[in-house]
Amino acid sequence: WSLPLVGQDYLEIFSAWYCSFGKCCKTGDSLTVFPAGLEMDLNGQLHGQHLAKEVVIQAVRRFLQSPQPEKALVLSFHGWSGTGKNFVARMVASHLYRDGLKSECVRVFIALFHFPHHKYVDSYKVQLEKQISETVQLCKQSLFIFDEAEKLHFGLLDTIKPFMAQDGKKGQVDYRRSIFLFLSNIGGNTINEVALDFWRAGRAREEISLELLEGARSQVAEAFVLLFAAENSYARSHLLEENLIDFFVPFLPLEYHHVKLCARDAFLARGLPYTEAALDEVARTMVFVPKEEKLFSAQGCKSVSQRINYFLP
Repeated sequence: WSLPLVGQDYLEIFSAWYCSFGKCCKTGDSLTVFPAGLEMDLNGQLHGQHLAKEVVIQAVRRFLQSPQPEKALVLSFHGWSGTGKNFVARMVASHLYRDGLKSECVRVFIALFHFPHHKYVDSYKVQLEKQISETVQLCKQSLFIFDEAEKLHFGLLDTIKPFMAQDGKKGQVDYRRSIFLFLSNIGGNTINEVALDFWRAGRAREEISLELLEGARSQVAEAFVLLFAAENSYARSHLLEENLIDFFVPFLPLEYHHVKLCARDAFLARGLPYTEAALDEVARTMVFVPKEEKLFSAQGCKSVSQRINYFLP
C-alpha cells in the first residue's frame, strides 16, 4: 500500500472498486483474501526465520480461505527480543488492512503499558472486553495484538478467552473471523538451545523443523507452569489446556549474517547507499552470545536501524 504520492488517486480508485465486490469490512479497510504480498515480503524481509514464515503464511492463508472458521485464529509468537515477532505482526497488519496498525480493525495492547497496575484489573477487564466487542462490531475481521503477553494478568486473559473459543459468539456478534497474536519472549532460551545444538553438530539451521521443536514446545508449556504458576497469567489462564492457541510460532536466534541483512534493509529503507564494509561495521557493534561461540545476536536486529546513524558521512 506504500505507493508514491502520485499513485494515491489510483490507490483510492482501486480500493473503492475492490471493496465493491464485498472483500472489505464495514470500514472499507480490510481484505478477506490472502494477500500475495505478505508471502513475498516475509520471504524478502524476514531474515533467518524459515519456520515462522512457514507457519504464519500457512495459518493465515487457510484461515482467510475458510468460508466459516470454527474459531478465531490464535498464534503465539515465541523467541528472543529482536528476532522479528513485532516485525511480523506489523507486516500481517499492513497486508490485511489498508491502514495497517492505524486501521480501526486493529488493536494493539502492550501489557505493561496498557495494563500496568494489577489493582485496576477489574477496570481493565471491562475496558478490554468493550474494545474487543466494539472492534468486531465495526469490522468483522479484526486483528488483536498482545505484546509482552507473558505479563498479562490472568484475569485479562480469562476475559479474552471467550472471544477465541470454538463457535465464539456473544449475542449477535461473531468473533470467529478475528485474529489474535500473542508475542512473548518466553521459550526463547529453549529455542536457542536447539539452534545452538544444530550449529555445534555442523547442521544448517534451515534443517530445523517444526517437528523437531515439538520437544521445545513442550518445554515452553512446562516453563509457563513451572516458572510462572504463581503469578503469570499465561499459565493460569488455561489457554494451553483448552487448546485455544492454534499455532506456536518459534523465532530462531539471529546470526551475524542475518544482522548484516537487517542493516542492509535499514540503509535501503532510508534510500542510503551502503557497502559490505559498512554492513560489517554495523554488525560488529552488536553483542553476540554464547561467550565461547559468539554465534547469536543478543538483541537480534533490534536497534540496527538506529546504529547506522553512526556510520553515515
